[in-house]
Amino acid sequence: MELSRWSRKAKVLVISFLAAAFAVTAGFALQGHRRAEGYRQLLQNGYEHAFSELTTAVSELDTALQKGVYATSPALISSLCTEIFGKAMSAQMAIGELPYGNVELEQTASFVAKVGDYAMALSRSAAVNGGYSDTERETLRGLSESASALSGLLLSLQEELYSGTVRLEDLEVVQARLSAATEEGQELAGGSFQTIEADFPEVPTLIYDGPFSEHLTDRSPKQLEGRGQVTEEESRQAAADFLGLKSDLFTLASTGEGQLPTYGFSALVDGGELYVEVTRAGGLVVELMNSRAVGEAALSQEEGAQAAQDFLAQKGYTDLAPTYYIQQAGTLTVNFAAVQEGVLCYPDLIKVEVALDNGRIVGFEAAGYLMNHTLRDLAAPAVSLEEAQAEVSPDLTVLSTALTLIPTGGEYEVLCHEFKCESPDGRHYLVYVNAQTGEEERILLLLEDENGTLVL
Repeated sequence: MELSRWSRKAKVLVISFLAAAFAVTAGFALQGHRRAEGYRQLLQNGYEHAFSELTTAVSELDTALQKGVYATSPALISSLCTEIFGKAMSAQMAIGELPYGNVELEQTASFVAKVGDYAMALSRSAAVNGGYSDTERETLRGLSESASALSGLLLSLQEELYSGTVRLEDLEVVQARLSAATEEGQELAGGSFQTIEADFPEVPTLIYDGPFSEHLTDRSPKQLEGRGQVTEEESRQAAADFLGLKSDLFTLASTGEGQLPTYGFSALVDGGELYVEVTRAGGLVVELMNSRAVGEAALSQEEGAQAAQDFLAQKGYTDLAPTYYIQQAGTLTVNFAAVQEGVLCYPDLIKVEVALDNGRIVGFEAAGYLMNHTLRDLAAPAVSLEEAQAEVSPDLTVLSTALTLIPTGGEYEVLCHEFKCESPDGRHYLVYVNAQTGEEERILLLLEDENGTLVL
């Protein structure tokens, strides 16, 4: 009896120890699974970031190639070829971070590498020969078409990735689709070149910000020179007067520093929150934002643009002309540039956003104008319109012209003949030819639809 009782106790102890062991093992397994799942998620996030970088790089490579086809001056060809090379190398680096790497996507990696190195070869050739040969231009055009196809497929894959219908681990799907896009491009790219690593990142700019809106230099704001400092209360009154409201509606929300020191005020008006920034020198409004929900559009784009221009005229801005616009979320944003002696001055920019449900102003931004606007000593063009137009690629049809002032990469400005052109495939470009030297200064690609215009 005693032995039997101890035998039962032993069985219970063994079962208890086994159960505990199983529980501990299960706990470790669960913990390991969670840790593995965490690592997998981190890896997936890294893959998605790399794929996004690849999509952006190829899209920008496509844009640079399209512009490069129509460049004629050696200086601009060299600049665009350097940009093409940088975008191609950025795409290569992104491919190297993807799970399929250069093995599964060998044709895609080979294509972008050859495009980059071919661009560098073209840059050297153009410097020696004064431009492209017919064969080089046609090869570049073919590469542009292949890059456009590849960019389209990448964007399509990205949409499927975001919707969850495709995962980055689906190697066969991705490989098959991207390989199909680059087979033609491989043939057009020519022979093998040594791949050189480089990176020149650049983000396309919205044209409603103006083609050159990112040009705000470190010099002091020209419109604030000689203006005295204003108090907080005077700034509050300036904000209220700008909108035709009572000053006691506004409360101090911020104080900004930098090139344009400001007071920022907020107010609850018209079903939304207003935010207005006023410069501490001179008490000029530099920015306005209204967060109210905008209803269904009742005004056309033409009516919205007129409302924006009328608003500027009421505020004393009479030397401005509307240039580009974009419509989104029920509002129309119109970009205005200063005009002096018939010259469109792109550095002097003001944006006005109009709510298309009632025509009221819900946005205003004048940093470019306050920084750059001044009365300039404009020299007469040394190069006639006809002479400048001769520098435009013969493959482009000129639709309209204008005399413009554009910023350089530094703090200077260049007087240019602007040509809005159309390519044989219906794309629109802006070509800028220096009005003093006759050299091409810049080429921009326009993307236009019913909502407005983008520039790349």
